[in-house]
Amino acid sequence: ENTLQYQSIHDTDLLFHRKNRVHKHCTEFTSTSCVPCSDSTFLDEPNGLTACIQCTNCDPGFGLKVKQPCRPSSDTVCGTLEGFYCLDPTKDGCRAAQRHSSCKPGQYISHTGTTSTDTVCADCTGDTYSDGSLTSCQPHTECEFLEIEAGTPWSDSECGVTSLPTAGT
Repeated sequence: ENTLQYQSIHDTDLLFHRKNRVHKHCTEFTSTSCVPCSDSTFLDEPNGLTACIQCTNCDPGFGLKVKQPCRPSSDTVCGTLEGFYCLDPTKDGCRAAQRHSSCKPGQYISHTGTTSTDTVCADCTGDTYSDGSLTSCQPHTECEFLEIEAGTPWSDSECGVTSLPTAGT
């Protein structure tokens, strides 16, 4: 049987297992009747409720995807989309996510972001550079002949070749 007892103001009523809601409360002459939760609704605890709870929407616009779909006896469990990390974790999933930070030119990716942590950036130092997408700073090219432009923390050195004197000049 799919019922348990509970006390109500009408004496003894029936407490329905999760995934069912009360259709009609008991009266002096009738028993309580229940019906299952319909699509996109659930109840995850034994209850005496007359309405099921609306399932959570995992909105991709907020960096979320469905990890486990809603069932009549359990809510949707959301996870994070690729490139996002969870800001508000739950026991099994996530309520809110944010896009991983991007490193700026002159910085490198010190720690790649995960589903639970943001990307960590660090500055390039000395004679090194990164455009912001690298996992380490690269050394500036040492120009053999002519340095047209010195390297910066966000760009490599620009080198050129010296022109050799031509005969007759």
